[in-house]
Amino acid sequence: MHASPRSAHLYALPSSPEGDGDLAARNASPLLTLPHARKLGTSIRATAQVFHDPVSVALLERVQRVAPSDANVVIIGATGTGKELIARHVHALSHRRDAPFVAVNCGAFSESLAESELFGHEKGAFTGAIAHKAGWFEAANGGTLFLDEIGDLPLAIQVKLLRVLQEREVVRLGSRRSIPIDVRVIAATNVRLQDAVAAGHFRQDLYYRLQVVQLAIPRLRERPADILPLAYHFLHEYRQRLGYGAPRIDAEGERKLREHDWPGNIRELENAIHHALLICQEDSLRAEHFHLSHVERRPAYAAHGGIDCSNDPLQALEQALQNLFNQSQAGLFEKIEDTVFRTAFEFCERNQVQAARLLDISRNVLRARLIRNGQISALK
Repeated sequence: MHASPRSAHLYALPSSPEGDGDLAARNASPLLTLPHARKLGTSIRATAQVFHDPVSVALLERVQRVAPSDANVVIIGATGTGKELIARHVHALSHRRDAPFVAVNCGAFSESLAESELFGHEKGAFTGAIAHKAGWFEAANGGTLFLDEIGDLPLAIQVKLLRVLQEREVVRLGSRRSIPIDVRVIAATNVRLQDAVAAGHFRQDLYYRLQVVQLAIPRLRERPADILPLAYHFLHEYRQRLGYGAPRIDAEGERKLREHDWPGNIRELENAIHHALLICQEDSLRAEHFHLSHVERRPAYAAHGGIDCSNDPLQALEQALQNLFNQSQAGLFEKIEDTVFRTAFEFCERNQVQAARLLDISRNVLRARLIRNGQISALK
């Protein structure tokens, strides 16, 4: 959670190595960076966003159309795609650009602290409240409040958030006095809020109140022309931090970057470039310097024109499902769902936040299912 009067601004990519015409063309692409990017070495957030691929160019044009209004915005995108960067650019293009931009991670709140953090509290409102404290809505007054991972907010807090959006005032915990606020809310999520609404984990009225405008950020693999411009941006950034010369990425290294699926999106690409620079002792980054995840490449096409699934785990899953269907078990769909939730939870070493991200669902949805299955206690 942080407040900053500054926002992400568009500017040109850094100069390309002399004589590289392709890179010079890439450098015409607009670039967004976080104002505090160099302090985020272990963050899972994307620290840069480029608009070179036609898909991302279309997104930028939509941002530019909706930003000047005061409409609430919901940004949808997987972890590491740059949701905060887009939110900051919406703020920078609005009439609120000189007012605070406050970014809050809703997934970082415990249910007991969420109300106090968002709406503030008075002295003595609860044990440990030794002084009054303004909440994040008050901190963002006149500007923009970015609520990341909005789907993780407990239902009880969702009710109070809805009231704040409707009444445009907050009441601190332990107080009866309302405080007028003028805040534009930009919410972000890596799950489909419609599904959370259908499951009863997100209020429908809050969903419609927030989603006046929707901005969908595609995964990095869905905008392949952005991969190399981003790679060279991070190369430029990290060689400056490390005090290195001007290494290049050879043709085979570029091919490997282009063909990788990037499940971790922009943040994974940044980490890959950083790691490659640390281990490279030559003038060029080669394919072997990029230690990428096991989801290495998109499925290759077989000679007959179809997808080669000989090593595709989804094919094995399909076969397993067919075997289950042949057994005609009662409650099969629920058993399959339980297996997915349980397996993801154990795969992530019983970390609820990571398991929810792995499945692209809200932590609240995952937690409710784990409690129902008896895998965790309701009090945990």
